[in-house]
Amino acid sequence: MSNIPYRRVGIIGTGRVARALALALAPHSVDPLLLWGRTPATLQAIAADIGHATRAENLSAVAQNCDLIAIAVSDDAIGTVVAELADDPMGSPPPLLFHVSGRSGVSLLEPLRVKGADTAAIHPAMTFTGDASTEVRRMAGARFAVTGSSVEATQGAHRLVELLGGVAVDISEAHRALYHAALCHAANHLVTLIAGACHALEAAGADDPLALLAPLVRAATDNSLMKGFTALSGPLLRGDGQTVATHLAALAKDCPELSPAYRAMATATLDELERDGRDVAALRALLA
Repeated sequence: MSNIPYRRVGIIGTGRVARALALALAPHSVDPLLLWGRTPATLQAIAADIGHATRAENLSAVAQNCDLIAIAVSDDAIGTVVAELADDPMGSPPPLLFHVSGRSGVSLLEPLRVKGADTAAIHPAMTFTGDASTEVRRMAGARFAVTGSSVEATQGAHRLVELLGGVAVDISEAHRALYHAALCHAANHLVTLIAGACHALEAAGADDPLALLAPLVRAATDNSLMKGFTALSGPLLRGDGQTVATHLAALAKDCPELSPAYRAMATATLDELERDGRDVAALRALLA
């Protein structure tokens, strides 16, 4: 008897996450993966890249033939896919069926749970850029936010995450949006923060802002991930109001579009310092 954990894996979607999951799960499916999406030519190309995969003719084929089904489509499209799947009978035994949205919990899959599927929301806390082989390696060691509709579904989700080399982190249904907001704040807003710093450096005459920032930002990020808020350095930590005042004046003069973000982040930094027991009243007055 095969020790491969799934009889057949189904992947719904053709985007970056779908491609990475397909590549990662192909070795764990006895029968070739079943891939379904709206564009047959794209599915054929993905199947050819993976090898151990084939295109499903319709969603019904996925629902009836797979014991693990991943819905890896855009957040707004999940409801439509769920409604279409709910019109078809599930295979026997019913599958573990999950979506990979960060913002949504398992309630979105309720029509499929009612039909007997074990349902879960399983979100890999990492960024996907389209290089599937690299992303398979990155998933090993990554955290995955898991919300299951039952004890059995949660256990199944944990086993899947372990199979991918990841670490499961249970997030309640009520806190999925908060969880996703935190990730976006850390990752997406970091990109915006660096773009704003580049605008200011260009205004200051730097010819390669990203090269100038790279060592500093990498060191600050590494330190933050190792030490948390104790990694903070700079004028706010030192209480250097004169330096902060010169920053605000320079931004107002030469890069005013960055001023709101600088003030907001400085204020948030003061909030953290105040929670640590620091007196930040004078600095806060500068930013008012």
